Amino acid sequence: MTPEEIKTKDKDIHAFLEVFDSPKPYGDGPLSGKTIAIKDNILFEGHKVSAASRILGHFTAPYDATVVKKLKDAGAIIVGRTNMDEFAMGSSTENSAFGVTKNPHDLDRVAGGSSGGSAAAVAAGMVDMALGSDTGGSIRQPAAFCGVVGLKPTYGRVSRHGLIAMASSFDQIGPIAKTVREVESLYNVIKGEDPMDSTTISDATYPARNNFLKVIGVPKSFIENEGVKKEVKENFKVAIEKFKSLGYKIKEVEVESLRHALPVYYIVMPAEVSSNLARFDGVKYGLHIDGENGIDDYFKTRGEGFGREVRRRVILGTYVLSSGYYDEYYGKALEARALITSDLRKLFQDVDLMLTPTTPGPAWKIGEKSKDPLEMYLEDIFTVHANISGCPAISLPSGSAGALPLGIELTADLGREDNLFAAGKEFMGE
Repeated sequence: MTPEEIKTKDKDIHAFLEVFDSPKPYGDGPLSGKTIAIKDNILFEGHKVSAASRILGHFTAPYDATVVKKLKDAGAIIVGRTNMDEFAMGSSTENSAFGVTKNPHDLDRVAGGSSGGSAAAVAAGMVDMALGSDTGGSIRQPAAFCGVVGLKPTYGRVSRHGLIAMASSFDQIGPIAKTVREVESLYNVIKGEDPMDSTTISDATYPARNNFLKVIGVPKSFIENEGVKKEVKENFKVAIEKFKSLGYKIKEVEVESLRHALPVYYIVMPAEVSSNLARFDGVKYGLHIDGENGIDDYFKTRGEGFGREVRRRVILGTYVLSSGYYDEYYGKALEARALITSDLRKLFQDVDLMLTPTTPGPAWKIGEKSKDPLEMYLEDIFTVHANISGCPAISLPSGSAGALPLGIELTADLGREDNLFAAGKEFMGE
């Protein structure tokens, strides 16, 4: 699609915040000729990057993120920056300061979030591939809602240099595309160690322990949660039968600590948000609003520059880190995080993959959950464990509820993206 064609098609969807007028390939490589969109929290030198926030509304990236450099070297054509929940905080892309992204399958419904623009752009055929970021499901959930494939890599497999941070111990950049093969090819381009990000790891960090035995664990009691829609449970049963037909052994497992994953995430994540967003003070860069003095400048800039959901998470994070509450909330959450990680590592000694739905229901109508943050947070029930533990996970299109796509999620042990790709390609018939 030409930039003009993308702009015309995007008028109804609003997947893009900006379509570049003269996108060009920068090199010749494995992505030559492929059009790619990047989420609006990934720096692309000389272009605006706002994290869909007013506080960075006119900020221009001074350098390329490592993933952008790798895209250029691979010959990709970067066509624009996609809409998202402000600072990646949300599950619907309704929290963008610049308008809602709509689901290409039903324009009355959300595209998911926070990488909703990237998923919608791929689903609508406006680009071949896209990059998103995943902090608690922000690639996988919109991929499921839009009927495409989304991967959250192992923590550290993809550099975060040039990614505007939300929660640094959870954030990972990852690919979205229509097929597992395309996701795999994009992942292979962007992965690798980076001297600019000390958390990155090499292929040798998690060497393969055994062959792929095609054993899938299903945490049945976790999936039988009363908040999971009937059509999701029925679709999940169909997916299990399909894996069985492909020669996979399905093993019912119990991971008791998974029930703690959501509360752990919503304590640790806001704490990191509170710390990371302290840099947006109206002094260094971005929006500045004059007040009566320096402190008033700070309060007015952040009060008007940040949206409601960002302010909510900053306040919550500041609270759990405050004197008298740190040990009671944050300290205990870190202990529970370690337990969840340990339990998943033990699980993957017995199975190759864990299978769950990606989301408890299909895409909801725009505005339906906006007034109840807790209801919105519950949408992350099947995705946050991968970010808590660092494990890789992939969402695959699987059936539908009427015209609305549904997804299933496979989680693997640290560094075992190869298992995700093998099972994903078989499931998708690629």
